[in-house]
Amino acid sequence: MRRPLLFVLLFVAACTSGQELAPAPSTATPAAGTTTTTLPALTSTATVTSSTSTSVAPTTTSPLAPLRGLAYDEVARVDFPIQVVPFLGDLELLATKDGQIYLLEEQQRLREFPVLDISGRVRNTGEQGLLSVAVFETDTRVFIHYSANDGDTVVSEFSWDGTTLGDERVLLRLDQPARNHNGGMLQFGPDGGLYLGLGDGGGANDRFGNGQNTDTLLGGLVRMDVNNPDAEARLFQYGLRNPWRFWIDWIDGPRIYVADVGQNAFEEVSVVAFEEGVNHGWPITEGRHCFRAPSGCDTTGITLPVIEVSHGDAGTCSITGGIVYRGDAIPEIQGHYFYSDYCGGYLRSFRHERGEAVDRTDWTSQVGTPGRVASFGVDGTGEMYVLTTDRILKVIPDRG
Repeated sequence: MRRPLLFVLLFVAACTSGQELAPAPSTATPAAGTTTTTLPALTSTATVTSSTSTSVAPTTTSPLAPLRGLAYDEVARVDFPIQVVPFLGDLELLATKDGQIYLLEEQQRLREFPVLDISGRVRNTGEQGLLSVAVFETDTRVFIHYSANDGDTVVSEFSWDGTTLGDERVLLRLDQPARNHNGGMLQFGPDGGLYLGLGDGGGANDRFGNGQNTDTLLGGLVRMDVNNPDAEARLFQYGLRNPWRFWIDWIDGPRIYVADVGQNAFEEVSVVAFEEGVNHGWPITEGRHCFRAPSGCDTTGITLPVIEVSHGDAGTCSITGGIVYRGDAIPEIQGHYFYSDYCGGYLRSFRHERGEAVDRTDWTSQVGTPGRVASFGVDGTGEMYVLTTDRILKVIPDRG
C-alpha cells in the first residue's frame, strides 16, 4: 500500500555555515560517470583532486546473473521518513520526523495507523524532531531519540504490547543550547550498549566549546546502558560537529563509520575501532584539513577521516551517513559502506580495507538523484533503503 501522510516542515539534516544550509540543487539530475575523490595530506590549504573508477570488484561468488548496476524501487510515499529498522523478525518499524512510528508489514505494506504517536511531545522544526529509532535484535522494547517541546534531547524506551508502543521510560534528557547540531542516530553496539550521536551544541565554529570538551556529552558518541536504570550515560568518543548518522558494523571489527557534517568546506566519514576515547578532531580539523589555523595545526591524537567530500562536489552541503551492506540480494557489494548528501542526493560507497577507503564508487548515474536524502534504513534481511524527505526507496540489483 502506498499511502501519503501529513506533510511536515522542510528539514535540514545539519547546517554548513552559521545556522543555514546551502541551498539544495534546483533540479535533480543523475551524475555523469563515476567519481573518486583523493584525500590530500593534512594541511590548511590543500585541494581535492579527482580520478575515475568504473567498477566494483565482487566480494562474493554468486550464481546470479551479472550485476549491471543498482536501482531504486519505491516502497512508499511518506512525509519525512527518518529511519527504517527491523522489528520482531519479519516486520520493520518506520519512524517519521513528526513523532510517529508505523509498521511496515509483509511486502513493505505500510500499516495505516501509527503504533506510536508522540507528535504532541516533539518539537518538529528545522533539525529537531523524532530523529532515530533502535531495537535490540528481537527485543520488544523500542528506543527513540527526539527533541522535546522545550528543545531538550530525549532518549526514551517504549514497550510493545503486541499492537502499539506505550509506557515511556526516559533514559536521557539533555539540555540543548541551540536548535541545530542536535545529532540524531541511535544504534546498539556489540557490547549491548545503546549508542547516540550528539552534535556540538549548535551555532557555528563550535560556539559553545564542546568539540574537545570531554566533560560534556555534546559533540560525541554517547553510550547508555538500557538494562541498568541507575547507570549514567557516558561519553564514548568525541571531537564531532554533528554526527547525524553513524553505523556500527558488527561483522568486520567491529568498526564504527561516522559521517560527520562539516561547516564551511568539507563533509567527512571516519572509520574507527569500536573503542572508547577516539578523538575525531572537531574543531581542530574539518575533514582532513586544519579548520582555524592557516599555518597548520597539531593533530596529535586525532583520528582523521578516510573520506572527505568538498562543498560544491555534486551539490554537496550536508553528508547523510548510511549503512554497511550485509544483505544477500546483492553479494557483489557486500561490505560496502553507502552514503549520500542532503543537497546532492547522490549514492556513493566504499569498502574499508587496511585503514583506507577502497573500491570507491559513485552509483548516481545508475540510480539517479531522488531528491533530498535524509537517511538510510535496513530491513530484517539486511537489504538497504534510501529515505528522502517524501519517499522510501529500496536499493535493488539491476541484472538485466
